[in-house]
Amino acid sequence: MIHAITWDPSLGIELGFITIRYYSLMFLIAFVSGWYIMKYVFKKEGIDENKLDSLFIYTVVATLLGARLGHVIFYQSELIFEDPLSIFLPFQFVPEIRFTGFQGLASHGATIGIAIAMYLYSKKVLHKHISWILDRVILPVSFGAIFVRIGNFLNSEIVGEPTNSDYGVIFKHLGESFPRHPAQLYEAVSYLALFIILWLLYTKSKAKNIRGLMFGIFFTCLWTIRFFVEFIKEPQVPERADWLLNTGQLLSLPMLIIGLIIIYFAYKKQPKKSE
Repeated sequence: MIHAITWDPSLGIELGFITIRYYSLMFLIAFVSGWYIMKYVFKKEGIDENKLDSLFIYTVVATLLGARLGHVIFYQSELIFEDPLSIFLPFQFVPEIRFTGFQGLASHGATIGIAIAMYLYSKKVLHKHISWILDRVILPVSFGAIFVRIGNFLNSEIVGEPTNSDYGVIFKHLGESFPRHPAQLYEAVSYLALFIILWLLYTKSKAKNIRGLMFGIFFTCLWTIRFFVEFIKEPQVPERADWLLNTGQLLSLPMLIIGLIIIYFAYKKQPKKSE
């Protein structure tokens, strides 16, 4: 007999006139915790903390805009022609106007958006090489990713494939009675492990002094995690379900390779010790 967990939560905290959705709350926790992590980094390295506010704005805008555009481009491109206003507004306009909230965010798009934002931030505000901020912003990004995936779990989205195991979850919001892999929680735990590794590298080693190394490690590990978890995820693009690799994996592979290349050049550019 299978003893699966039945998951049937409310969508948020009811305040009478408004509902605070758990998914939005998880994003808020991710951004706020990220601010405090970077505050620690800036204080530790003697950077003016007044520059934190700009970093927060750059990161929030880049994450949300990049994630939304990434989802539309990679997974739901029909919206560009069928319902373009819904891309940036929390409403569906076709076939009828309906409030949907901000749904459909892709991590690949968020990654691209954050990379662009960090380049602009490093040039316009920080006045340091982009690798400095990239090697450090990965700390709040990896920590925040934990809460994003918890938010997906609370929202009963990005679910795993059906399973007969006892640790499966029945997502009642999907109208199902069979258990699925809680793929969102697998990712959340993996990101927690990644954050701990990066935090130890930053605080207990000299890795942060090797330009690009920590970012390369983060990039390689992040997309390796994403690539393998995709094997037990329900395909987000059903018509591509019979492909050898799904869309998420095809997008993760080049990211993973880029991470390895960054690590290689980070070590190659290290000054050689004199004999």
